[in-house]
Amino acid sequence: MRLVIGRVLRPHGVRGEVVVDIATDSPQQRFQAGTALATDPESAGPLHIEAVRPHQGRLLVTFTGYADRDQALQLRGVALCVDSADVEPLGDPDEFHDFELIGLTARDEHGQALGEVVQVRHGPGADLLVVRLTSGRDALVPFVSAIVPAVDVAAGQLVVTPPDGLFDL
Repeated sequence: MRLVIGRVLRPHGVRGEVVVDIATDSPQQRFQAGTALATDPESAGPLHIEAVRPHQGRLLVTFTGYADRDQALQLRGVALCVDSADVEPLGDPDEFHDFELIGLTARDEHGQALGEVVQVRHGPGADLLVVRLTSGRDALVPFVSAIVPAVDVAAGQLVVTPPDGLFDL
């Protein structure tokens, strides 16, 4: 599975640099000179990183073969990707990558299917799982141990013990 780790926003300057919006927790590891990144659309890549530098909460990246502004303009909107198989597992058994949670079946404590996790939203207080309920509605479930006491990625499911009214909102 391809994971988006950044997106090219626009060219920066006249020497082929592009502004990249970061979508990874480890940009220092993912964006290094010499690294090749897959792209979406695939026709744009793979792209080989020549240089990287931070800039106002984003990155300025130079890719091999993109030496001027006109060439860099061709990359606008391109998603930069890595394969999920290349992502190292987290050391903590209670932490998960977003891609590990998306697609899991949400079940209640009796094993009844409630829906499927379709997105993870990262908020200031807690992460929220967007669960597409069997009724077709989306519900926001706080990803805290009191409400999601068990996650079994290998089995493709997690247990949700919602407080009264959580799915009525």
